[in-house]
Amino acid sequence: MSDATVGDVAKKVTGWSIAISVLMIVAGLLAILLPLEAGIAVNIFVGWMLIFAAAAHFVYAWSTRGTGGVIWKVLVGILYGVIGFYLLEHPARGLATLTLVLAYYLLIEGVMEIILFFQHRSGPGAVWFLLDGIVTLILGGLVWKTWPSSTEWVIGTLVGLSILFSGTTRLMLSLAARRVVTKMA
Repeated sequence: MSDATVGDVAKKVTGWSIAISVLMIVAGLLAILLPLEAGIAVNIFVGWMLIFAAAAHFVYAWSTRGTGGVIWKVLVGILYGVIGFYLLEHPARGLATLTLVLAYYLLIEGVMEIILFFQHRSGPGAVWFLLDGIVTLILGGLVWKTWPSSTEWVIGTLVGLSILFSGTTRLMLSLAARRVVTKMA
């Protein structure tokens, strides 16, 4: 049996976290540098998730068949399956579709954030809802206005930026945790 201290375990865990953070940063940079490939990868991932969700709906429909609504559960499963297979069979067209859906999502989210600002404008920090709403509306408008030419770069670049910033945040938190652990030792 090992006599590992809490400090030893914490150092090992932060070491792994730093390594994963660096991998996330590299993956984010690769996605930004290769946005079309990253977008296709996202499309394939979404397609498979929809296939798995379809299977889950069919299992759920079967297991709850005595409670009613089986037809609706099966129809939702079929819809998920059809969309999933479409994305997998036609990755380029699927990516174009996902890009357009993203544009509409961002436009709707921007409007909702602005509505939240008006509902909470007297509260502290409410201006952040307005700022978020305006930026999200502009981003959604840009994606929509440049669609379908934006298909080749939007999804991959946005996913890459998200992974890059998540990896950077994780790295900074891991390094801070490592300093705390080192001071405790």
